[in-house]
Amino acid sequence: MKALLMHRDRDFDLQQPLPWNEPALMQDLALPTLLEAMAGDDKVIFDVAHRALLTGWGNDPETIRYRQAGVQDALANPLASRELYALTSEAIEGRRRGFFGVLSRYPSSILYEASELMQVFAVMLRRLRDAARAHAASFASEGFCSLFRAVESELTDDYLARIGVHLAELKFKRGTLISAELGPGNAGRGYVLRHPTKDDRHWLRRLVERPPSYTFRLAERDEAGARALSELRDRGINQVANMLAQAVDHIEGFFRMLRAELAFYIGCLNLQERLVALGEPICFPNPLPAGQLELRARGLYDPSLALQMQRRVVGNACDAHGKSLLLMTGANQGGKSSFLRSLGVAQLMMQCGMFVAAESFDGEVTPGLFTHYKREEDATLKSGKLDEELVRLSELVDRLEPGAMVLFNESFAATNEREGSEIARQVVSALRQKRVKVLFVTHLHAFARELFAHGVAGVLFLRAERLEDGTRTFRLVEGEPLATSHGKDLYQRIFGSDG
Repeated sequence: MKALLMHRDRDFDLQQPLPWNEPALMQDLALPTLLEAMAGDDKVIFDVAHRALLTGWGNDPETIRYRQAGVQDALANPLASRELYALTSEAIEGRRRGFFGVLSRYPSSILYEASELMQVFAVMLRRLRDAARAHAASFASEGFCSLFRAVESELTDDYLARIGVHLAELKFKRGTLISAELGPGNAGRGYVLRHPTKDDRHWLRRLVERPPSYTFRLAERDEAGARALSELRDRGINQVANMLAQAVDHIEGFFRMLRAELAFYIGCLNLQERLVALGEPICFPNPLPAGQLELRARGLYDPSLALQMQRRVVGNACDAHGKSLLLMTGANQGGKSSFLRSLGVAQLMMQCGMFVAAESFDGEVTPGLFTHYKREEDATLKSGKLDEELVRLSELVDRLEPGAMVLFNESFAATNEREGSEIARQVVSALRQKRVKVLFVTHLHAFARELFAHGVAGVLFLRAERLEDGTRTFRLVEGEPLATSHGKDLYQRIFGSDG
């Protein structure tokens, strides 16, 4: 039995390696804040959300919509979703507390401890079945409905009752019946655990009519004999002990996978509650096939910024349909970097099947998301800032493929205006020729102005809005690049004069 809450046809891969640029994505997109909001104090949710956000992508819109439906179910049924997650956690915790038999080399110990744990799992399976029956009618998504149907069909009353019967028999209250045959040198071989024949005779007949049997008794201090008898018993129950231990591992594996996939939905539920409490909107995006150059948003904001500030932040609109380059210029501290980050986070959230921090969002899927942000000066002085930027760019380009998305934030500003603009122009031109979508925040006026003046097709020019009195609205509007970033406004705000 599989959970299949994340994919229609397979389990979520918890061992899939994180992308090579995971540290950069975490830093540049402020993902730790987002993940902590999803997880709270639950490390399992943090780890699953971390992996889902960065590796659990659905590159086809149908996979994304499959997962979106599950998220919508979780948001509509928070108590039931949390009950299911708590149940799986309790089952796994029971294994951790009570089962160490896999490390034992004695079949009798393995059988005893596996039997004890199977009893715990049998109770948890029954509780899972009862929870599925109680909540199935409230869920509508394909993933949850398939899970509930599988639980109902597999965990029948008859199946659970048979587990109890088998576990009772494995206690061997009537002794252990084992058969064997003699091999070369009269050594025993072919040890088989036998099912005792049930004696249906009246108790009085059983007392009077005793069948002939051969018995032997060990002396009270015959330790060697007791050890030999114990070894014979272990040989007889070895196969059953291993089979029961494997069954325990199988059930534990199911609970672990179910917990992991539920953890993703609980993380979404936790994040939704945090954002709604701040008065922020969320929406389920419309994922479109790669190559359509689609990017439209309304009320898009950076969820990590809202979580850090603990209040609503300014949302932005964007219509980049048919555009392969978004070029963002304008006033310093006008919201350009936050808007760029909101676009990157929205792309990650959309492709892993989550809701998006916006009022509406339409976007094409991408095979890879990359960031190239400015970094602080190398403290070891082994290389200059421009050298370091170019090294990171080279590593990035080696891993790009058509349809990928790259976010540049003030790249190539470590050199002079003329040289930085030329590098930016050539890099962006080459990436667009390879059908890579580029989102670029820059203060390189020569670079931006050249693109605007030549009317380069497929470019959306956005500018951080600044009112006449110097106030930043933190909104980005369409407009031609300006020759100034209005740094004077910041100087006056800090020092109170023109200097």
